[in-house]
Amino acid sequence: MARPPEKKRARDAGGQLPLPPPRAPAPPAPTRILPMELQVGDRLVDATGKWEVIGQPYTTAGGRIVHARVQIIDRPASWQIRNWDAFKRISVKRA
Repeated sequence: MARPPEKKRARDAGGQLPLPPPRAPAPPAPTRILPMELQVGDRLVDATGKWEVIGQPYTTAGGRIVHARVQIIDRPASWQIRNWDAFKRISVKRA
């Protein structure tokens, strides 16, 4: 099978190829981790708001369910215990 013809780049007066345009830095992507890898200070976002982990995760049901104590950022009276399946990854932002 024949290759398609290659496009030739325009050269400047000195015979050199032009530099490619600079790339814009990509925004940091949220880290996807297993719930058992949560650390105190990690931040989560879901439909109910922005949450911060304030307690170490622990498991129940033979290690299949992971629980962690979380609070709404800057509201200590709003803590809850959240739970996740141990094998499904969650998005967090590390502090």
